[in-house]
Amino acid sequence: MEQVDAAPGSDGLIHQALFYHGTEDYLARVTDFVQAGLTRAEPAFIAVPGPLGALLRDPLRAGNGQLSYADMAEAGRNPARIIPALWAFLERHPGQRCRVVSEPAWDGRSAAELCETMRHEALVNLAFADSRVSVLCPYPAGLAGRVAGWARSTHPAFVEDGSLTTSVSYAGAGHWPQECDEPLPPPPVSAAVLSYAASLAPVRHLVADQARRGGLPADRAADLVLAASEIAANTLRYTGHGGTLHVWRTASELLCQLRDRGWITDPLAGRRRRPALEPGHGLWLVNQVCDLVELRTGQNGTTVRLHLTLP
Repeated sequence: MEQVDAAPGSDGLIHQALFYHGTEDYLARVTDFVQAGLTRAEPAFIAVPGPLGALLRDPLRAGNGQLSYADMAEAGRNPARIIPALWAFLERHPGQRCRVVSEPAWDGRSAAELCETMRHEALVNLAFADSRVSVLCPYPAGLAGRVAGWARSTHPAFVEDGSLTTSVSYAGAGHWPQECDEPLPPPPVSAAVLSYAASLAPVRHLVADQARRGGLPADRAADLVLAASEIAANTLRYTGHGGTLHVWRTASELLCQLRDRGWITDPLAGRRRRPALEPGHGLWLVNQVCDLVELRTGQNGTTVRLHLTLP
């Protein structure tokens, strides 16, 4: 498969979207991309939804010693966990150029998940700007038209029908579609609500009670209490003000939203693992235990919405 060259004189990031039409096209394009790297002794990490990973194992079996796999439906269920997984792979191969197949969007992803997926794709350009890695991101051509447009804005180039095209709509490293940064819809009027200003105990109590009433298993309820406590602790530690907590249930999820007057200025916050006492550690933990985390931040404050799927 033809590739976009890295910047002249560099050996840096190559980040391409692949719009594929059916399984045969998918297998041909992805295996060509991986095999081209294997011939150059470039280790490859294949992170795609489970059934597709199984299909790729047979045509790529000759390169098993250089291949790593992950089920993206699990590893990338929360898109904020994908960049840490890619960093971990690159750290296992210091000094080598690597290849990654990363499929973060698929049929069945919710609108909120797709927006966070696009935030992830934009941040790949920032997180790996100086890394020796080629990243190919497959997208089924049947996904909603706006998602294809979003992918073109978050990838410097894309491949479709065997043709490589530089994306004229690429927005630049760390820039995601404006639609994915609009304010979140307000919580329903039926949501439980609490203002917190000095203690985490009321936050923990309300979240635990609502998790029990909402039907979360005990271990997942503990995860939600931990996540909400971490965000609330950041409010009290860094903003000098209190915050507002909402908790509510839908047919499929329990949601917990915390809003305060803080502003998270690091776009990669929560995607880098930091020591426990450093800023960003709490958001890292939150991303590890939640099925989805929506973040909106700016001069007017920060809103973090936590999603846990109900059994």
